[in-house]
Order: sequence, then C-alpha cells, then structure tokens
Amino acid sequence: MRQARTEQGTERLCRRLVGQRKFTAVIIGSMHDWIALKERIRGWGQGLGFGMVGFAGSDLGVAEQGLLDWLAAGCHGSMDYMARHGTKRARPAELVPGTQAVIVCRMNYLTATSGCRPASADFAEISRYALGRDYHKLLRNRLQKLADRIMAEVGAFGCRAFVDSAPVMEVELAQNAGLGWRGKHTLLLSQTGSWFFLGELFVDLPLPADGSIEPHCGTCTACLDICPTQAFIAPWRLDARRCISYLTIEHPGSIPEELRPLMGNRIYGCDDCQIVCPWNRFATPTREADFLPRNGFDHATLAELFSWTKADFNDRLAGSPIRRIGHERWLRNIAVALGNAAPSEKARAALLSRADCPSALVREHVGWALSRYPG
Repeated sequence: MRQARTEQGTERLCRRLVGQRKFTAVIIGSMHDWIALKERIRGWGQGLGFGMVGFAGSDLGVAEQGLLDWLAAGCHGSMDYMARHGTKRARPAELVPGTQAVIVCRMNYLTATSGCRPASADFAEISRYALGRDYHKLLRNRLQKLADRIMAEVGAFGCRAFVDSAPVMEVELAQNAGLGWRGKHTLLLSQTGSWFFLGELFVDLPLPADGSIEPHCGTCTACLDICPTQAFIAPWRLDARRCISYLTIEHPGSIPEELRPLMGNRIYGCDDCQIVCPWNRFATPTREADFLPRNGFDHATLAELFSWTKADFNDRLAGSPIRRIGHERWLRNIAVALGNAAPSEKARAALLSRADCPSALVREHVGWALSRYPG
C-alpha cells in the first residue's frame, strides 16, 4: 500500500513536470522510467570517462550540524569562504532552487608514474592530484557533456555543474550516492581507494537516490597516525590549521614556526594519509593523459624550482592547479622545504639568492631556513 502511494505521488509529480517542459525523446511517467533513466545516465557518464556515477538526494540535514560545529571551533582557519554561505553548503535546494537530486561523478587521477615518492629530501614533493593539468576544466567539460546528453533524452531541465566551485558538501553527497564512505581522514574512500576527483550536477529531475554503503575502515587508524603535523584531532575530524595541504595551498600568511620542521619537502599539498591507506593498494590508474606529470614534477629538485622567476612560474604552470597559489606562496613553501633538506652548498646558495626578496613573507621563511644551516 505504501509503495503504491509513493508511485502514485511520483507519477503526479512527473505529470506536473511533463506540463512544465517538453520531452523530446521519451515521456517519463513513472518511478520505473526514472530508474531506467538513471541507468542510462550512469552509462553515459562512464562513457565520458567517469569511473563511477551515483545519485544522491538533496537532504544533507544530518551533516549540517557537524559542519556548523567544525566552523564554530575555527578548524577552517583562514578559509573564510567555508562559512560565508551559511547553511547553503548543506542544503542543495537552497544553493540551487528546484534541486531534487544530485548526480555525483568520480574520475580517477592516479597515474602509473606518480606512485613513487621522491627518494631524497632535496626533491620536491607535490600532491599527486596537482602533478598534471588542472582538473577543474576537464571535469566541468565532461559534466556539461553529460548534461547535454540528458537534455537530448528528456528535453530542457534545470541543471548546474560544480567542481570545487561553490559551497558543495561533495564528500557527503558522494557518500549518499553510494560512491564510497567518508574515511577517518575525512576524504571519500572506497574499496578501490581514494585517488579520484568528484564533480556534481544539481538537477531538478526526481531521480531516486542510490543510497549510502557501509564504511569499511574498521579499527584501522593508519591515516590518523601517519599525519606529520597531527592535524586529525579525532577520527573524521581535521583541524585544517595544522594540515600541510592547508598550510601550503590555502593559508596566505606566515606558516607557524613550530609546524615548519614537520612539513619536510612537501611544497604543495600532502598525500600521506592516502598513501598509507590499505584500500589504495587496489586503486585503478587513470587513462586521462591530462593527469600525467608535467614540468618534471615527478623528479624536480627544490633548488631548481626555487630559481623560477614569476614569469617562469606563470608560464610553466599555465593550466596547472598550482598556479592558483601564486609565486609568493610558491617561494614561501620551497624555502621551508629547503630549510628541512640536508644542508648543502647548493641549497644554501639557492636560499641566499632570495635573501633580499621584495616579499617580506618570503624573506621571513628564507631567514628561518638559513638559520637551520650550520655556521
């Protein structure tokens, strides 16, 4: 009886939708039709290179309080945009009025050549997701192609694509869409690891949600234990102010001195919590050529990268996510890494070449790095 009432309600909604828009290829009139459309969308998405495609509802009420508590504790640091949009981050239908479902897409980015860490502290360590081209445009273009394919099937519909471009709780949505579970390191995790990007289509189509899956972290705490700066204050709770990814990418000012020695040679992001995760042994390498390492980042030395002028930085990193931090933060980060490297005349010379840098921020970190060299 309950199922019959649900289907009748869905059919009434579908009839209203039919009255609001023209369907070109098929008239969708029942729950079964929406489920069939979901499977076609899943196939189209996989044909566009997405590893998985899932469907989430628009209710994230359970996650909202956790977000508010995290913000109230100041764990977002200087990322003011995290709090700027209020509750819209946890309420998709307020962010995009009319949203009834969210199509969540995963795309693997791990490459066969990005599996080895630098053998020496003299080499720069860069988060794997940033070794190739900027993923934002690639994913957004694929999402738009998916939206166009859906439109060809059902006619005009309300839709908006997101790839880290708005207040979207993408991990929560992906979890609700059955693409994985939230690992203790706060990232989306699945039985094929965590080396993937996420993108979303907010749609006004009543596509049924796939539903979440059971987490499989068990008693493992490897990701929490490995963190160089102990940024995880509890399972599933990250204090961004101590996170190396935050410090090297999001944080605009001086890096706290007590955290600098813990950063090692990491100059853009940190993958330690993912590298140690047992599930990443089963990760599938990407087929996307755009994600292959560029600029020799898989074997670049710190001294070499520190010598880049602002023009070098902008030219060589065109189309790279790293370009977003700007040349000043780039030099700040590398100065810290040089301060953590094994003392050498080459490293000292590199630091001295920036001792009179016009940027006070860079001079401060260069001075700290030089103070760690004997003599």
